[in-house]
Amino acid sequence: MTPPTETANKATSSHKTPHPPLNERILSSLTRKSVAAHPWHDLEIGPGAPMIFNCVVEISKGSKVKYELDKKTGMIKVDRVLYSSVVYPHNYGFIPRTLCEDNDPMDVLVIMQEPVLPGCFLRAKAIGLMPMIDQGEKDDKIIAVCADDPEYRHYTDINEFPPHRLAEIRRFFEDYKKNENKEVAVDDFLPASAAYEAIQHSMDLYADYIVESLRR
Repeated sequence: MTPPTETANKATSSHKTPHPPLNERILSSLTRKSVAAHPWHDLEIGPGAPMIFNCVVEISKGSKVKYELDKKTGMIKVDRVLYSSVVYPHNYGFIPRTLCEDNDPMDVLVIMQEPVLPGCFLRAKAIGLMPMIDQGEKDDKIIAVCADDPEYRHYTDINEFPPHRLAEIRRFFEDYKKNENKEVAVDDFLPASAAYEAIQHSMDLYADYIVESLRR
């Protein structure tokens, strides 16, 4: 005679539904669009925009590697190593949910104490605009400070910065493509009010062209 406990165990085991193999479960999870977020489209710009906004860092301060957003996947990719013997003077990235005439999000140079890893985002405060022409195309940059860095968060306008600091920024962008035989022209820096207008314009372009296309 079979012991009662053994009979119960057999009955229970006979009703168990086997799990699908591990590799099938992994493949199934990878098909869901909710697995990864796109930093350009899924990260909010922040309630304080256009003055204070989220910024996704692509390139760390002190880096000679030109990282940039891969717009299709949302990942940060290596575009190239800079041809000139220069490094990025400050953290560099983009503002989510913005769009410029070059079909890229708005670029930002964030002045702060420490380098930030590519792919991280931080709160930035716009203090000025650097008008720039890259190979004949408009490619303006927002100059900002980290809103959560106690050394720099009190700055409100680019005119408060030492002239030498601004000269360093200008020289970097004028020189970093020279060995690629590409021409970059940097105009005079503009105040914070111009930066707010540029960011708002890029927010409006994003709403017009990106959001409307997603609704179709």
